[in-house]
Amino acid sequence: MLELNGTQNAAGAADLIVDGTEENFMSVVVEASQEVPVIVDFWATWCGPCRTLGPNLEAAVTAANGKVRMVKIDVDANQRLAQALAQQGLPLQSIPTVVAFFQGRPVDMFQGAVPPSEIKAFIDRLTGLAGDGGLGEAVEAAEEMLEQGEAADAAQTFAAILEEEPEHAGAFGGLVRAHLALGETDKAEDLLTNAPEAIASTPEVEAARAQLELARQAADAGPLADLSAAVEANPADHQARFDYAQALHAAGQVEEAVDQLLDLFRRDREWNDGAAKAQLFTIFEALKPNDPVALKGRRKLSSLLFA
Repeated sequence: MLELNGTQNAAGAADLIVDGTEENFMSVVVEASQEVPVIVDFWATWCGPCRTLGPNLEAAVTAANGKVRMVKIDVDANQRLAQALAQQGLPLQSIPTVVAFFQGRPVDMFQGAVPPSEIKAFIDRLTGLAGDGGLGEAVEAAEEMLEQGEAADAAQTFAAILEEEPEHAGAFGGLVRAHLALGETDKAEDLLTNAPEAIASTPEVEAARAQLELARQAADAGPLADLSAAVEANPADHQARFDYAQALHAAGQVEEAVDQLLDLFRRDREWNDGAAKAQLFTIFEALKPNDPVALKGRRKLSSLLFA
């Protein structure tokens, strides 16, 4: 597994949840929270709500995959520690009390046996404080590999990111595009078919879906020279112009393809149920939002729509 944030790989899964004592409090809470947020569960064996909360809290921490850690402190077995923390301002008069530490200090807390949805929201807030653990930088590195033609390395990096965060839309879309760059359209299509529901409609995944559609079209694109000649011989042949635009895109001439589709839209916007506009939107979605070709093309299309 790629070591993106070093947290779980360094500590090991077994170290995500540990028992806290007066002797190890500084190391497992204060010092450990310099790396990732540490959730401290103050509980007791006689406490019924604690028995309900504890397993749910442990499950949520485990599911966070190293983005947070958990320390369980039995207040009866560690009375002096509990008293010292209470004197420092922690409200430990009732249990269960859950306190989150980050960078050595308390940053959030709750009391009582809250439902799993509130536990997840609590952990989500904590992971937001800690950032993404280097995932953003890893995605940027993989994107750079892809741009430099190192599609296999990019695919491996995107896949490693998804092991850390299965619903990372940027990595998921990147993995699809890496497979497309490798000519593995079936793998790309299978990924998109099974995309996690939470990210299936995100811009990153929609962009990858558009690129897959264009890749499928490219496989069936006709000869560029013949289509160019057909358009030149009969500028009113809308099908020939549409096919020419697809062939241009397949040849990497994206701006020229957009120009041909804009010309077709200008000539007959309703042709073939608005195929020119639909194709333009597919190309725009496949490009990065700030791509000059997409920006220029959208402006020209807008001017034609409202002319």
